[in-house]
Amino acid sequence: MAGNSFGALFRFTTWGESHGPAIGCVVDGVPPRLALAEADIQRWLDRRKPGQSRFTTQRQEPDRVRILSGVFEGLTTGTPVALEIQNEDQRSKDYGEIKDKFRPGHADYTYWAKYGIRDYRGGGRSSARETASRVAAGGVARAVLGAGITIRGALVQIGPHRIDRSRWDWAEVERNPFWCPDPVAAAQWETYLDGVRKSGSSTGAVIEIVASGVPVGLGNPIYRKLDADLASAMMSINAVKAVEIGDGFAAAALTGEENADEMRMGNDGVRFTANHAGGILGGISTGQDVVVRFAVKPTSSILQPRKTVTIQGEETEIVTKGRHDPCVGIRAVPVGEAMAALVLADHLLQHRAQCG
Repeated sequence: MAGNSFGALFRFTTWGESHGPAIGCVVDGVPPRLALAEADIQRWLDRRKPGQSRFTTQRQEPDRVRILSGVFEGLTTGTPVALEIQNEDQRSKDYGEIKDKFRPGHADYTYWAKYGIRDYRGGGRSSARETASRVAAGGVARAVLGAGITIRGALVQIGPHRIDRSRWDWAEVERNPFWCPDPVAAAQWETYLDGVRKSGSSTGAVIEIVASGVPVGLGNPIYRKLDADLASAMMSINAVKAVEIGDGFAAAALTGEENADEMRMGNDGVRFTANHAGGILGGISTGQDVVVRFAVKPTSSILQPRKTVTIQGEETEIVTKGRHDPCVGIRAVPVGEAMAALVLADHLLQHRAQCG
């Protein structure tokens, strides 16, 4: 199967299935002599792992990462870094009743129609379980980027309920189970999502990723635009249906005067008076914060009966039992951060290769 690798100079390939013995990735293009240990990667996996609140799947996976290659005496060697994460809490029997049915909203039908075979146990390769490998690879990417570039994510909308940006506080993101920067919205979401969960339904979300400290010049003006690669990275995450950079769709309602990020001279060179462009102009970073948002659809696995068909072509109904997130957007926050880190690391190495 093609399409399991992402990146150019800094490239990673993920492998494994949701209910297989393990998942993992191989990260190629890692520069030599970078300090890297399993703990450097584990800290990011711990933020993504399931079962940390009643608002995420109760699948109990420790997500412990093992470095299998590419590191010697605490330093990267310049060879591929192979990472492995064991699957320890699969419940394949939860899917026995629906093995011949296509779950609406999932990749079941398209996967089967394309390949003529599918792993019905949690979606197999198309499961969001695969994103743990991305987060592990993102840990390596952060080592490449160094401490000067900070990547943070937050949930800014659950269902129809948005945060109040005047209350934005990054410190709040670590204090609630939603990665929410608005403490008032977080309290409201708790009540809302409890209702969604108890009804056996699900809801969508919007995640915002902000990368600070990104230098001027990353990206290219035509086909390898920084924003194009960021959009591709975010769209590759399970359940993502839309991506925007900076003001995104809201820019369509602005005038040219309102949308223009005016420039002045500051003590350190050019400074911008606004950031409607999300830190990218003409596909190249401006030195401002790079801002990306993506929308995640409601979890497709729900307890409410839905009409579907079987592999044999019979019309039927389906109820998806098992342990599922009422809002997959919550655990998509560290995944979005990881994908941003992977794109930025790739473009940083490309920039150095071309421009020194």
